[in-house]
Amino acid sequence: MDIFLTMAIGNQNGFCSDTANIWQLVGYVLLVFKIVIPIILIIMGILDLGKAVVASKSDEVKKATSSLAMRAVAAIAIFLIPTVIGVIMGFVSDFSEVKDDYEVCKSCITSPRKKTCATKAKAAWQ
Repeated sequence: MDIFLTMAIGNQNGFCSDTANIWQLVGYVLLVFKIVIPIILIIMGILDLGKAVVASKSDEVKKATSSLAMRAVAAIAIFLIPTVIGVIMGFVSDFSEVKDDYEVCKSCITSPRKKTCATKAKAAWQ
């Protein structure tokens, strides 16, 4: 309970700066999901299509082709979700009272591998 009382939201030493490590972990998870899940979906679709082609049944080939198309659309959507979230978060950045604190969260989620997250969090502590 004390931790929530000591964190100020909306300044450079706020909530996002205090929890920068958590936001960086969230950024890594999103990065992995953004890459791994679409690859898995496409590989599964290709395997299903390959099985259907080997079976030489036109109904199965048709079903596997539509399944591959739906999985490709899902893979593209999953790949673009972080970009859409980044655009939505960009709209929030116009609020001046939370901008400094928000920049720490945004840099940790969108670029967890870059040093900007650690730099912003460290600068907020000084």
